Amino acid sequence: MKKQFCLLVVFLLLLPNIANAEPVTEGVKVAFVRDGFLWTKINNKEEKITTEKSTYTNPPQWSHDGKWIAYQVEAKKKLSPYIESQTEIWVYNLETKKHKRITIDGTNPKWSPVENILAFKSGGVLNVSNLEHFYNIALGVGDYSWYPDGRSFITASGASLRPDGWTNPVLFKIGLEKDLAKITSLTKNVKQLYTIPSELKKGNISLLAIDASNFQFSPDGKWISFVVSPTASWSMDSNMVCVISSDGQNFEALDEIIGKFSPKWAFQENRIGYIAGGGRIVFGFKNKDLKVTEMPAFKSISLTPPKFAELGFAWKNDHSLVVSRVKESEWSNNEKQRPDPSLFLIKIGDHAQMQITHPPKDYGDYDPIYLPSANKLTWLRKKDLAETQRDLWIAGQKGENPKVWIKNVGGYDFFEIVKRPSESLSFTIV
Repeated sequence: MKKQFCLLVVFLLLLPNIANAEPVTEGVKVAFVRDGFLWTKINNKEEKITTEKSTYTNPPQWSHDGKWIAYQVEAKKKLSPYIESQTEIWVYNLETKKHKRITIDGTNPKWSPVENILAFKSGGVLNVSNLEHFYNIALGVGDYSWYPDGRSFITASGASLRPDGWTNPVLFKIGLEKDLAKITSLTKNVKQLYTIPSELKKGNISLLAIDASNFQFSPDGKWISFVVSPTASWSMDSNMVCVISSDGQNFEALDEIIGKFSPKWAFQENRIGYIAGGGRIVFGFKNKDLKVTEMPAFKSISLTPPKFAELGFAWKNDHSLVVSRVKESEWSNNEKQRPDPSLFLIKIGDHAQMQITHPPKDYGDYDPIYLPSANKLTWLRKKDLAETQRDLWIAGQKGENPKVWIKNVGGYDFFEIVKRPSESLSFTIV
């Protein structure tokens, strides 16, 4: 009896430490920006990996194997005083703890999904680097993405204005030589995939097609989603999410969205989710409905109940999602009068939708991301939609036991080993 009493006392003494313990996130790495420095959090240990304060213009990115981090920073010394913006691209090796500059003038770095090769743009030139040398691949490139096999790119050439009107934006597939040193032509491996109609229509929505971006492949690689945008000012209020088969034979405009909200594919099934509705948020928290379209049937369902609007979402599995949701309201210049979102769990086919986070007054929960390997849900908690001071929270898959995981984060990226057909997943937040 005395022994049992002693064990109970020890347990009660340890209970506060257990309650405040770091969440179990084995297999999950985080790279993030804080106060102008690049950090990592691995095995629940934070480490600052840069020593000089810089401006990070993109979130950091993990390589496919989690051994490297790529990051883009504003150049300290510009090539010319007439250049408005110049950014350098660097990589960091977690094993050697050494940084290496890939280029003094580059943007939009993206790792190959299968090997440690980094693509980036310099002006309109697409380049790839094996981390020792970089090579020119193609000219006149807009946004781009790797094909899942890491042997090709999909990209778009934007429309141009001529005296007789706008030309059409065009999608291209660009092949990659196995031996990068043997590249002799910047056009030999370029294949036109599809010419986007100059005007896209969906219901009563009509949109002038100027450019295409945000390319993402379906889980089986047979479909590609992307966003078609009009002129720069117009694109703040109206864009079109589209899908095309990977062979370029089947194209469909799905719905109107705004550029702030990116479409996302489910983990394994060919289902794409997106927040439909035009009009920037400053026009009101309304007309933002979560929809899911199943391919190749092009069958769409809406998952947002009346009088609510969505500000972000994440797939939890192929049949359920987590949304950042507010009650519909008008915009207010007083941030205290704007609605603060909470997270809700949605199961496709189930009318019951459960609120799973309850932020304190004047705080909202944004940008949910589910981490399958840890069975954890993450999100940003902050005071306002545009607030840059925000903390990264983590909880169980239904919002249970919520805790602050990383305080004061800027852009960040997860790397996790996932027991799925694809070896790893990476999620990036600006």
